[in-house]
Amino acid sequence: MTSRGSKATARTSSEARAVARTQTLIKGENGIGTVRRTTLPGGLRIVTETLPSVRSATFGIWAHVGSRDETPALNGATHYLEHLLFKGTATRSALDISAAIDAVGGEMNAFTAKEYTCYYARVLDTDLPLAIDVVCDMLTGSVIREEDVDVERGAILEEIAMTEDDPGDCVHDLFAHTMFGDNPLGRPVLGTVDTVNALTADRIRRFYKKHYDPTHLVVACAGNIDHNKVVRQVRAAFEKAGALKDPEAQPIAPRGGRRALRTAGRVELLGRKTEQAHIVLGMPGLARTDERRWALGVLNTALGGGMSSRLFQEVREKRGLAYSVYSYTSGFADCGLFGVYAGCRPSQVHDVLKICRDELDQVAEHGLPDDEIERAIGQLRGSTVLGLEDTGALMNRIGKSELCWGEQMSVDDMLSRIASVTPDDVRSVARDILGRRPSLSVIGPLKDKQASRLHEAVA
Repeated sequence: MTSRGSKATARTSSEARAVARTQTLIKGENGIGTVRRTTLPGGLRIVTETLPSVRSATFGIWAHVGSRDETPALNGATHYLEHLLFKGTATRSALDISAAIDAVGGEMNAFTAKEYTCYYARVLDTDLPLAIDVVCDMLTGSVIREEDVDVERGAILEEIAMTEDDPGDCVHDLFAHTMFGDNPLGRPVLGTVDTVNALTADRIRRFYKKHYDPTHLVVACAGNIDHNKVVRQVRAAFEKAGALKDPEAQPIAPRGGRRALRTAGRVELLGRKTEQAHIVLGMPGLARTDERRWALGVLNTALGGGMSSRLFQEVREKRGLAYSVYSYTSGFADCGLFGVYAGCRPSQVHDVLKICRDELDQVAEHGLPDDEIERAIGQLRGSTVLGLEDTGALMNRIGKSELCWGEQMSVDDMLSRIASVTPDDVRSVARDILGRRPSLSVIGPLKDKQASRLHEAVA
């Protein structure tokens, strides 16, 4: 009986291996920059980018789950789980996990966002098999012990406290709430003290089993690597864990759907005894799949993306009203945000807000001159390339692209898309985005009279 069962299992495994699908998504020159994808039976996708000129490799696993997948009662569960996967598996303790990577001089970490989670390790190319084994073991074999949940709860509560002690960081969570309200996108990724205290090991285990199926995962690896070897090592690790159970399973599709974000004119003030007031003035942006995102990227760069940007020049260089001032965009599957941040003395809040609002209105109505657009295009092209100069950045690019778009774009194609943005494209997106009534979030020690005037900035 055992012998026949083993042969049947071997035949099944052999048949499953025959249907693994490998594609070359981007063909590099002499193998440099080649991006390939293999989809295993069981729905696990593996994407790699080859860069033979380096001596390192970064290996990561992306999970199709973020804080927007949480119910109100589970707020913080995704981030809590991120912590717990480092606490041990059936074969490794938390110390074993960290010591294995430390012993080869590598670095290992993870991050949780609103729509995805990523775990990664960066090591010498010769130590890549170790990194693959450790990270795959963490993702497939976490035991989530009750005692680990209790211990890590304290660490997460300290992380929440640390964030709340940094108003320049906390104001972005407040702005998300201002724009989205009591919607998953409006809740903090870390959760709150109340929700974190209420999470139990059993609830987190159920969350883990639901969202860490291979069909919800993307493996990404970049550096001096061999695609086929990476595939074999990842496959062996997942099969050892019994994770590739259904050979007919297909990868989950990128998030889709559309929801209109209609928030306008909202103001939220969080009183804090801080030396500075921290403000975010903003409005709905674009979904990450919107083709106008390239033009918005150029607009964002020109408005608040560097020392020559309009906001930096007007607020800091000419008037000295703030040390830090910038604009930014956030794109989600079905909506987005555009925001302007500044930190200033409480007495200067209304002056800073007036300047920012005037600049946004000016650009919305009259657009940007051609020379500013041309400079922003050059800056964005350069920063795009310079931001991809290490294997960690390359891993992030191909992993996020596979999970969020289901496709890959070469760096040359990205640069071409940026270069093809016209002044009319930028002016059009400026009218559409900046012409909307903004909302405002503020953290600081504003007095009653100052607070009552905040609505002037969004009128």
